[in-house]
Amino acid sequence: MHHFARRTAGIIAAVAIVTMFTAGCSKDDKDGKSDTGMATVTTTMPATSEHADDHESGEASETKIATRDGEVEVEGAILAKYNELGGVTGPLGDPTGPHQDAPGGGKVQEFAGGAIYYSPAGTHVVWGEIAKAWDANGGPAGKLGYPTTDEFDIPGGKQSDFTGGTITWVDNKITVTEK
Repeated sequence: MHHFARRTAGIIAAVAIVTMFTAGCSKDDKDGKSDTGMATVTTTMPATSEHADDHESGEASETKIATRDGEVEVEGAILAKYNELGGVTGPLGDPTGPHQDAPGGGKVQEFAGGAIYYSPAGTHVVWGEIAKAWDANGGPAGKLGYPTTDEFDIPGGKQSDFTGGTITWVDNKITVTEK
């Protein structure tokens, strides 16, 4: 147990150092304003959680991110996917609000650059033109259901798979195919 606690403290310290460094760097957002918010504010690893699998790997289970609208919590599998994509400095950018319940027991959290959906089908990002088409077809409550993959490259464009079909974006054209 002592080694686990020391390793966990080391990981948290490393995350804090990287976060403080990246928070000091500014980036321009889409409207040209400088991003002045600090990145990670608080990280905790509770003893019990609905996201217990996050603890076994030594990863944090939640974090609070300072945004222009106040602190927003990102947690569990959504946090793991968010960090995988670069967190606040990645393409998703800042969270725009807390996670919300979604149909069928899923969860969604919106970010400036897209959304992360958590469901029994996994935790996946939906963004861009594919997200617009998916939303137009009912999102997770529609026939396409939840995403089963992140967007990936295909010849001439991108594709995302869903429990009930596929959406492709090829040569600036969207195609929705239901199973």
